Amino acid sequence: MHQTSGRWQLGLLLTLITAFCWGLLPIALKGLLSEMDAVTVTWYRFASAAVLIALYLLWKRRVPTLRKLRGLTLLLMVIAILGLCGNYVSYLLGLDHITPSSAQVIIQLAPMFMLLGGLVFFREQFTGRQWLGFASFVTGLVLFFNQRFGEILGGLGNYSIGLLWMLVAAVIWAAYALAQKQLLKDYASDQIMLMIYMVCVPILLPWSAPGDVTGLSALGWGLLAFSCLNTLVAYSCFAEALAHWEASRVSAVLAITPLLTIAFMFITNSLFPGYSPLEPMNALSILGATMVVVGSIMTALPRRRPIARDTAGPAIANVEK
Repeated sequence: MHQTSGRWQLGLLLTLITAFCWGLLPIALKGLLSEMDAVTVTWYRFASAAVLIALYLLWKRRVPTLRKLRGLTLLLMVIAILGLCGNYVSYLLGLDHITPSSAQVIIQLAPMFMLLGGLVFFREQFTGRQWLGFASFVTGLVLFFNQRFGEILGGLGNYSIGLLWMLVAAVIWAAYALAQKQLLKDYASDQIMLMIYMVCVPILLPWSAPGDVTGLSALGWGLLAFSCLNTLVAYSCFAEALAHWEASRVSAVLAITPLLTIAFMFITNSLFPGYSPLEPMNALSILGATMVVVGSIMTALPRRRPIARDTAGPAIANVEK
């Protein structure tokens, strides 16, 4: 099992940067999808990140060696590659059908699935508080979409298709995150991301149309550049945060992302009316979003370990940092 560095302050800072990046990202991508298809957008995000990380690792003389890619490590790398690649594409396919706010609320299933994966694969256990948090999360989802019940239950309409794609994105992201966590035993976080990006670029090329970039408007160019930079910063910070802080702590802080997106959406529409439709929200929707965030935090945070007493001094709290 991978052991963190214990530098929790750095892990917290990196996680907060990731949350802000992910909070803004769906707003930018929503506008970009009106000018470019989901696979091509993903191809550009992967290609730009691969080039920049490759240049950085060449400069640092830390290009990853492939000698360790065998057995379980190779299998984990394949899972991480397919998981992140599939997550990017399916997330955008879902975002094309729903609002950024609803996308960020439903994608909170991703860290939840990662935690449930820990129960299955690593034989972890939930405390009563964590199960209560899980119940709050599920209830919050129902409340948030209370004004969409007709669309969701009325068959495979536009909105329902978007939610299904988001569900797929959440499941395969969890697989990526669990694999990434274990790969940190053999590679640094930026080395893992470089290998993922470099393999994903040729995988997506047959289904993408890079030449479409010539037809982008000035706004489209700006949104594409922001999305590519956001990809590099967010996932680099996320991967590095896992090296310094427990996955449970990282997941708990990332739970605030939906609230950030909702806030950013209101700001965006006040500055640029009509940029993207707002999710219809009433008191139950706001309560639901809050319960999703609170439930995610309660579920992600593990219980405190028993206090270990030193006979020569005061009690020392043996708590995960």
